[in-house]
Parts: sequence; C-alpha cells; structure tokens
Amino acid sequence: MTNKKTYDIIKVQRKKKQNLKERNEVCIMTKREMFAEIRKVVADNAEMVAFIDHEVELLNRKSGGQRKPTKTQLENAEFKAEIVAFLGEVGTPHTIKEIQANVLNIANLTNQRVTHMLTDLVKDGVLNKEYVKRTPYYYIAQ
Repeated sequence: MTNKKTYDIIKVQRKKKQNLKERNEVCIMTKREMFAEIRKVVADNAEMVAFIDHEVELLNRKSGGQRKPTKTQLENAEFKAEIVAFLGEVGTPHTIKEIQANVLNIANLTNQRVTHMLTDLVKDGVLNKEYVKRTPYYYIAQ
C-alpha cells in the first residue's frame, strides 16, 4: 500500500469512529433526575408522588455527607492534636521517625499512618513540609 492509501484508510476510520461517538452520545440521567421526570408525568397520582418524594429523600440522606466520623478518624484526630502540640513546643522541624519517637501515643503506629496524618495536617495548613536531602521535615506553619 502506498502512503496515500494508508492515510486515506486511517482518515476514513477516524471519521467512522467520530460519527459513532456522535450518534451514541447519550445523556445519562441520575436517579434524582429520573425521579423528577417521573414525578412530572404522574403529578396527578398522589400515591406515586409520595413514593417518589420518599425515594428522593432517601437519596438525599444517602449522599448528605452528614455521617459520623469513624473510630479510626476520631483516633487520628487525637493523634494529630498531639503531633501539633509536640511540634509547637519544640519549634524545630522534625522527620516522621523523630516525631514517632518523641510523641508517645504514636510510637506504635505505622510509618504510613503517621505520614497520612502529617499530610492531612499539611493540606489543612496547620503544618509545613520542607525537604532536606529528599527527607521531609515537618514544622508548624507560621
């Protein structure tokens, strides 16, 4: 095959794919949107409207974000407070291992868990992180 023919074949295949994408483009409705549309259709049936309202209420409750923190999250909050208190007292940057060695309650935690807590504190703006020779040092944000 010549380069021209190959180019034309590729061009045709791309057009076919593009046309398929355009034809198959469907708007996917969420459950909430679907219930809203059904509610419009059956507006005169009070029983169906009550059922739909109940289902939408369940969806709102499910995705409300009003959940209680888990046991681990509560423990981590206490550990974070202790880490911040330690770094506030010392005032100098420390590595993860140094923090684990000096804060008694987190000495038995894994390095990964402590790293996660410190990363959360950095994201929240409570701590800053600075690298010295590829080693992260954590200190209180000013």
